[in-house]
Amino acid sequence: MSRNDDPQIEGRLHGEQPEAEKTNLLERLLYMVLIAVMLSFASTILTAVTVIQFIVMLVSRGEPNERLADFGTDLGIWIAKAARYQVAASEVKPWPWTDLD
Repeated sequence: MSRNDDPQIEGRLHGEQPEAEKTNLLERLLYMVLIAVMLSFASTILTAVTVIQFIVMLVSRGEPNERLADFGTDLGIWIAKAARYQVAASEVKPWPWTDLD
């Protein structure tokens, strides 16, 4: 059998994708759309936490709330992981599919 007789190689030479790859891309698209919605929601949450933290700092003479700061850090980690998945820099999906760490 020559290289050109293999239907999988022949299909790839003509730009065709195997069925498993097409399914994986459709699944990834679904995750990407869902994560995009979650990123939009995360942006809204980040804005709200930012405003609340600023008010806390005004009231407490410049001292930030440690819990809000930690939450902001965790949210930033999640946003970074989500962005890496969105642009295919990583195959690891963000929370809730994996740990937040």
